[in-house]
Amino acid sequence: MQINVTFRQMEHSDALKQYAEEKMTKLKKLLKPPVDIKVTFSVEKFSHIADLAVTTGGTTINASEKSEDMYSSFDLAYSKLERQLRKYKEKQQNR
Repeated sequence: MQINVTFRQMEHSDALKQYAEEKMTKLKKLLKPPVDIKVTFSVEKFSHIADLAVTTGGTTINASEKSEDMYSSFDLAYSKLERQLRKYKEKQQNR
């Protein structure tokens, strides 16, 4: 499982990168290898945006959220992504 964390229009934060990597590693049980995970943090004016993309089995699942705090944006996007991955896994098992 490969996790890429990118920062755009903001300074690199080791704490935020570590937080994102720890949370995304928890998704391992929902995914079949090979897995590519991309996390992008960006700032636009007063909005903090977290974009998450997971590619597994030839399918890419995306989630994006924006709020006034980067950790909140990431947590909201993570929850959305986790829901989508559970639904995707259910569909794969029902085939």
